Amino acid sequence: MPPLTDAQRIDWLRLIRSENVGPRVFKQLVNYYGGAGAALRALPDLARRGGASRNIKVLPLEDAERELEAARKHGVAFIALGEKDYPARLAAIDDAPPILAVRGERKTLALPMVAIVGSRNASAAGLRFAERIAHELGEAGFGIASGLARGIDAAAHRASLSTGTVAVLAGGQDRVYPPEHTDLLTSLLQHGAAISEMPMGWEPRARDFPRRNRLISGLALGVVIVEAAARSGSLITARMALEQGREVFAVPGSPLDPRAEGTNGLLKQGATLTTEAADVISVLTPILGRAHHLTIAEPDTISPGDGEPDNTVRARIVSLLGVTPVSIDELIRLSGASPAAVRMTLLELDLAGRLDRQPGGLVAIVTEGI
Repeated sequence: MPPLTDAQRIDWLRLIRSENVGPRVFKQLVNYYGGAGAALRALPDLARRGGASRNIKVLPLEDAERELEAARKHGVAFIALGEKDYPARLAAIDDAPPILAVRGERKTLALPMVAIVGSRNASAAGLRFAERIAHELGEAGFGIASGLARGIDAAAHRASLSTGTVAVLAGGQDRVYPPEHTDLLTSLLQHGAAISEMPMGWEPRARDFPRRNRLISGLALGVVIVEAAARSGSLITARMALEQGREVFAVPGSPLDPRAEGTNGLLKQGATLTTEAADVISVLTPILGRAHHLTIAEPDTISPGDGEPDNTVRARIVSLLGVTPVSIDELIRLSGASPAAVRMTLLELDLAGRLDRQPGGLVAIVTEGI
């Protein structure tokens, strides 16, 4: 797509920063209304039809303009999904951020990427291995993606400073976490980049890190898990990688070390055993030849000509929803409504904060507070 105009970029920013608008909803809205500006104007009525108990919060124009100005002061650019500098593999996931805040060398984002993640409380051996494999993969022409966290993430970034590394931030570009890695981030920006989907000024919270992890895996051809305890956040990254069709590599560890319990478990589940960079390169090299087939993922679309469900159809669809998740195909079958009517009703419920979307395309109703 052609580059956005300044006015369009502000509209995109306002839409994705508005209440209950996530990446999937954003794409449905823009597809149906033909642009972010028209979608913004439609939000209040859509949320009302979905049963919202109050007016939906739409980001004010002045707030979007202030965020753009703050971004410029920090050397941050907002790149839209579909623009040429947007990372191609990230664009191919179904919940890719419509707007990505990018700082540093954008050309790094075009490198074939390997994500390396693992324990924050890493062992000396784990740190040494992360450094070695990151360095060797960098020398082989791969960029290294990680989350700037303590432990394995930081080791992978440091070892690939000269070849290109990408830090995926859980907070805003001006809210580095952990704070002691500010200097590391400054160093990696010389040949690498930092990306975030969060607003400028956003302090990362616990629930933001799993959301960040899907971007780490989304950027990459594959994810290397160096050390991970049984309930590690790195295992969330591995699960997301599998859902996105990425390769998962796991480094074996001692059965006596709790930090290896998660990685050893991944190996039992079929992850590629990894003891050197060659193990990763041999799996990913054939995939590189298929990179030109990448296309931007589309959500379940609603076309402008589909119209909107009437109140009777809408009520029938909503009545079929409960706290037990159900597939959208099942809703279409049981309601007898058109696919467009079901998807529009779900979109309205989403904007009203009444829909719980779960993995595998399942949906349930949110009953709390209704």
